[in-house]
Amino acid sequence: MTRTKYTILVADDDPNDRVLMERAFKTSLVKAELRLVTCGEEAIAYLRGEGVFADRSNYQYPSFLLTDLKMFPGDGFSILEFLQGTPESAIIPTIVLSSSNDLDDVKKAYTLGASAYIVKPQDPGQLVELLKVIAAFWLICEVPEVDEAGRRLQTTCQGKLGERFAKR
Repeated sequence: MTRTKYTILVADDDPNDRVLMERAFKTSLVKAELRLVTCGEEAIAYLRGEGVFADRSNYQYPSFLLTDLKMFPGDGFSILEFLQGTPESAIIPTIVLSSSNDLDDVKKAYTLGASAYIVKPQDPGQLVELLKVIAAFWLICEVPEVDEAGRRLQTTCQGKLGERFAKR
């Protein structure tokens, strides 16, 4: 089911990168609400709907997530581990957008369930173009329906394929 309201959660500890990404999304004219957090712990609190993020009318469960890797407290890997270890949460597209091109980082991110791993461009114009492409792609993808807390909703099974998955 296609969402009518889109929210993009960005986790990045560098204030300059957050400002640059905010400007890049505005420049790209992406029609989505952008939520910025400063570390993995904040991103996990947002995903859980805890603390300041408890009001889901103000902090809608994200349509997709962009995360840096090297943050403290809680890095991008901790966000991926949280999502992987939380089966009641929706399958949220998670894109690692990092300055690191270390092959071990890439491998670990994918092993932990990252949907994509992209090395962050240094040029602001290239970042704008990259964010346009990322948003254009992920905002048209179908994802499982979720409630306000991000938990998958039950679906009605139809046909043989639906019956096969209803047993799980």
